[in-house]
Amino acid sequence: MPINSFDDYFLSWKPDKKNIKKPIYKSLAELLEKDIIGGVLLPNTLLPPQRELADYLDINFTTVTRAYKLCELKGLIYAETGRGTFVSPSASSKITISLEHTPSQTIDLGFVSSFERYNSLIYDHVPQAYKKNSFSALLTYDDPTGILSHKKAALKWLNTLQCYPSIDNLAITAGTQNALTISLLALFSPGDYIAVDCFTYPNFIALAKMLNIKLIPIKSDNNGIIPAELENHARKKRLKGLFIVPSCNNPTTIVTTDFRKRQLAEIVKKYDLILIEDDIHAFLNTDVIPNYMGPMARYAPEQSVYICSLSKSICSGLRIAYLAYSTPFREKILNALFNVNVKTSSYNVQLVSSLINNGVADEIVKRKIETAKIRNDIFNDIFYYAPQNGHPLSFYRWLPISSNKPGREIEEYMQSNGIKIYHSDRFVCGSTNKSNEHYIRVSLSNLDNDESLANGLKRLKMVLENGRIII
Repeated sequence: MPINSFDDYFLSWKPDKKNIKKPIYKSLAELLEKDIIGGVLLPNTLLPPQRELADYLDINFTTVTRAYKLCELKGLIYAETGRGTFVSPSASSKITISLEHTPSQTIDLGFVSSFERYNSLIYDHVPQAYKKNSFSALLTYDDPTGILSHKKAALKWLNTLQCYPSIDNLAITAGTQNALTISLLALFSPGDYIAVDCFTYPNFIALAKMLNIKLIPIKSDNNGIIPAELENHARKKRLKGLFIVPSCNNPTTIVTTDFRKRQLAEIVKKYDLILIEDDIHAFLNTDVIPNYMGPMARYAPEQSVYICSLSKSICSGLRIAYLAYSTPFREKILNALFNVNVKTSSYNVQLVSSLINNGVADEIVKRKIETAKIRNDIFNDIFYYAPQNGHPLSFYRWLPISSNKPGREIEEYMQSNGIKIYHSDRFVCGSTNKSNEHYIRVSLSNLDNDESLANGLKRLKMVLENGRIII
């Protein structure tokens, strides 16, 4: 029997004992997950202390511990020493960002596209890319990591970004998410810990949750992830990896400085971590970011996985990313690649390779950089008080707001006023926002032209001010 009476004692969660079946810890975890997903337990709710819940249910303390642990591995809850266990901010909601159906009258400042109007530069080169004498090679299972000519084009592209991998340690994948899936399946196991920025690419958060990989949020500043914070967690949490988007973090737009990259790489080597570097924005950095020296992977060459997608730089619909990996990882990466993809479509890669070799890809990048500068200038004129400490050419901006209402409420309010944006709650990894800072990510690339963006941003500002979301 329970030691204490709980008739008049508050517990934030009181599962029905009749619904608990054996094995008890699994059943309890399932009930907790159901109530979180169903919205019975709201984000950031403080869960009952394990001993009190055990007493209430008349079960062993360790049984509750095991149930909480299962939910923690799924990213549903998180624990803070001295404070307790909480429901994760994004546990009950879909955080994955994709181009969902948006009503035609809605101003979509949520999805970050890649200035799709420049896809028109590709049209005239499609016939040239698929010549008869090379077409048959695109239709076979041969060369599962990529046809040699395609990998040479990949090296040509990567070299312009100051990345110089061996052709033997290079594979062509179907976009960043595909490359991340391959990397996580190859090099990590359920229950492993990966360090990430406190605000992180939500599709990576969702992927890690699906694979039961635990993400550990690390504080950052205007130079990137803070080395002392990473090392502190590396000692305490038995970290296995570090995921980083150094060229322009999604969503904060922060660029990791070269000095900071070296500091973080030393910690990666010291604690034998696996570095996963998503460098999708590298094309924006050459000749733009002062003292840009290339990817962080060059400072941890034996412990890195480097991913460079062409979705933002050339064309999003072709779904191509280059995956470069350290020699010790080759066998595991290739095994995962073969079992997940068998082979990335050579048909799409042929077009991309042709665009790289004939210079059209460079022209597309040039046009996108020019447009990104104009779009950022428009944003800076309208939101003149917004911080400008991130990438000057980012395709999106990170706008502080004063409202501390839940992100879902903010997004729904904006949607009801004809504007789609994404709140920072979607990007929060693991724990609450201890600094009590709240943001919205504003896309600069999804609207067709500069005038539409200017009008959309003015409308956004008015709705934010009227709703007292910004002051």
